[in-house]
Amino acid sequence: MLANQRKQLILEQLQAEGQVLSKNLSRRFSISEDTIRRDLRELAAEGHLQRVHGGALPSSSAVATFSERKSLKTSAKVKIARKGAELISAGQVVMIDGGTTTSELIACLPDDLRITVVTHSPSVALGLVDKPFIEVILIGGRLYKHSIVTVGAAAIEGISNIHADIFFMGATGIHPEAGLTTGDYEEACIKRAFSGRAAETVVLASPEKINTASSFVIGDIGLINTVVIDSETDESWVNSMETRGITVLKA
Repeated sequence: MLANQRKQLILEQLQAEGQVLSKNLSRRFSISEDTIRRDLRELAAEGHLQRVHGGALPSSSAVATFSERKSLKTSAKVKIARKGAELISAGQVVMIDGGTTTSELIACLPDDLRITVVTHSPSVALGLVDKPFIEVILIGGRLYKHSIVTVGAAAIEGISNIHADIFFMGATGIHPEAGLTTGDYEEACIKRAFSGRAAETVVLASPEKINTASSFVIGDIGLINTVVIDSETDESWVNSMETRGITVLKA
């Protein structure tokens, strides 16, 4: 069998099963694990999968640039954002991560809502300018232009001085085993810092993030309390979340 044919079969199995294991692939194709690892390495370099210890997971398309991500699963993001907005109550301190789904979230907030929003996203802050009763605390730091958010030591120090009621976390991948992941190391650190200062952490998980992984780990699934998903999400994935104690809300 040619290498390209084998790699196509690997991708088909990955799509069908949600993960592949190097040992199992080695037995299936009767070739060495070294050869399988080379195949996975090449597929990862082409952006088709995310390598993990012992195998690979689907890679997340949510690591694209902010402008590119705005066009992904738009209708689902709007539904998920509306459902997420229902979790916000007047008087709360609400931490909001950067991202295209959280941009939809702030658009759903009523004009008479009185809350304080803490964010490291200039886009989120600007999106709240016309909300007359929402106070905005913008966390400073180095601007990470790919995601249009601030990162670094100054951002983490600013976050450490706040106790919030709820944090809406952005993640590029959410997987039962691989946990919560993102495409940048410093972003992962910031997201952990936000979560550590909130009484509740929520992920607004649009379809392209489900059962996928990126290179940098934010934390395991236990880091979050609630995930908001599209109503058409696979039930087996929903069950895998609920068995881990995560509240699943369908939009």
